Amino acid sequence: MSTSTFTRACKGWGQGLGLLLVVGAALAQGTAQAPALDPDTGLPAMGAFEFPASPPVEPFWAERRTGYMKTADGERLRYSVLLPRREGKARVPVILFINGYDAGSIGGLTYRSGQTAQQLALDRRLVEAGYAVMGVNPAGTGCSTGRLEYIRPQLGRHGAEAVEFAAAQDWSDGKVGMMGASYGGSSQLAAAQFQPRHLRAIVPGVPLVDYRDALNPGGVPQPGFIAGFRLVFRAWWESVVARTAKEEGDTVCLAQVARNLANEEPNSIMQFFTAHPLRDDYMNSMDLSRGAGRIRVPVLSVEAFQDQALTSRGGHYHELLDPSRVWRVQSNGAHDIYSAPEFQATAMRFIDRFVKGLDNGFERDTPKLSVWMETTGPGENGMRPAATARAGWKVERDAVRERDLRVREFHLAEGGQLSDRPGAGAADGFDYPGAGVAVNDIAARAYWGDLPGDWRASSLAYTSAPLAEDALVYGTGSADLWVAAMAGDADLQVTLTEIRPDGQETYVQRGWLRLSNRALDTARSTPLRPWHSEKPQEFLPPLMGRPVLARVEVQRMGHYFRKGSRLRMWIDTPSQSGGLGFDPFSLRQRVFVLHNARYDSLLRVGILDGVRGPAERPACGSLLMQPCRPDPLASVR
Repeated sequence: MSTSTFTRACKGWGQGLGLLLVVGAALAQGTAQAPALDPDTGLPAMGAFEFPASPPVEPFWAERRTGYMKTADGERLRYSVLLPRREGKARVPVILFINGYDAGSIGGLTYRSGQTAQQLALDRRLVEAGYAVMGVNPAGTGCSTGRLEYIRPQLGRHGAEAVEFAAAQDWSDGKVGMMGASYGGSSQLAAAQFQPRHLRAIVPGVPLVDYRDALNPGGVPQPGFIAGFRLVFRAWWESVVARTAKEEGDTVCLAQVARNLANEEPNSIMQFFTAHPLRDDYMNSMDLSRGAGRIRVPVLSVEAFQDQALTSRGGHYHELLDPSRVWRVQSNGAHDIYSAPEFQATAMRFIDRFVKGLDNGFERDTPKLSVWMETTGPGENGMRPAATARAGWKVERDAVRERDLRVREFHLAEGGQLSDRPGAGAADGFDYPGAGVAVNDIAARAYWGDLPGDWRASSLAYTSAPLAEDALVYGTGSADLWVAAMAGDADLQVTLTEIRPDGQETYVQRGWLRLSNRALDTARSTPLRPWHSEKPQEFLPPLMGRPVLARVEVQRMGHYFRKGSRLRMWIDTPSQSGGLGFDPFSLRQRVFVLHNARYDSLLRVGILDGVRGPAERPACGSLLMQPCRPDPLASVR
């Protein structure tokens, strides 16, 4: 990554997660010049990371207050509040942000220099609309005391207490909403499950709902996420929170930052990832979807199909909420989709309605589901931060359930075909593990990686005939594959693409599965969504060479295939996908995919009928996080 690309990527990410993972990637890549060596260790010397400089931010708030709230279990959580202009001692509604980065330090000197995980444009918008913006650091982060527990129940208990604390302040009118993306989205789902009395509404964006799903999608270990995730916390505390405290003379905060940095070592995400590789009780405590049915307040969510920091699955938590009180925005794109101006305009109307209580017609004129199709944004080299995102067109519905979709089946057949009828002939094999093909990166830069030298031997591809009509493929898909692994286990990656008539291949979506993780929860599985039980006692390592049925869940998607395009499915070894970096089962072997009358491997996708999009295809490479490349199979046919 070039220096200019890296700098622009950092600025494009308003969220701490993406920014620091970019840093980790840049450090790992190194530079063309031989680095200077540290005289003590002999390792390449690395200076302290400095956040990219941004134009200074003039205070847009009338007053800032800071302090510590005490929780019922005795912890002290750091908070900062930005108050709007008020007449006299008028009370105002509150929008609460809770994240492990710098939420408790907002409004300080680093915040005013643009070095913040907050979205400054949104904060300004809220304050100018008459809301108090309050940020709180969870236990064990920033200057807050306590044990770092990520999204375990502690986050929800403390979050609910923070809501009631905000409601009780002398500047608050008692009406509290919550906003934020990523960590800030998770904290909303956690707090709302405890049903704090003064919480009016939440706006969670791209939340990490289920750590098992994020760190082991389909049961495939994905440790590439972790090193950067740890850097997120440590760098925000060291480079932003501590600097703010030092400049403000807050010695209490500085001392706690030092303790939190030391305490992070035995409580890091790497520690529990390696200590709990299966879905045991501890890992289940990191799954917010298990309590989502307790959420009673109105919810407005935004999801990105190609989210490069998390999977788009999100525990499918929306299905557990009261559908009369949920509004969803979905789009192709990246982890920063929360910053899209059009979404933030919708979010402002939502909180005005449900936090302030204004009768602004939100329920009357806002569809329960808005799917942004073919979303683009200005930029270069495929890097298009969502701050400039624009939906090409929209599909709006009250809801789309699986029963509303037409299931289209494509059978794997000889000659690399996706056929309307079961195939025949010998099984197809590929060398495993292969290098795979990277797609996208953590900095929201959309690209296809280079094909490895052995790609013809280490991957399989099956392609449909040209489609006879336009089709919107929506929701999850299921690749139901009969697989024989010759070394006792293997990890599969399924990639769906569109082959356009102009010879370009557009990325659509991916899914992953470890064969030993294939046992299904039959009560929850559907034709379009396999639901793997993931209970430790139900792991099923396959016998060498024995065919097993492996249903791979293809992550949620919304892609419009026009007449004449072809659908393609690649099968290979899990490879870098955005910020997901896999550690696949490593024994070298041959993996076979069967396709005959007895072992009928097929792909199922859902078609949402009654949708007519623009006739013209979008320019190749213009879609957020859906890169194009020349069809690699065209040259071998």
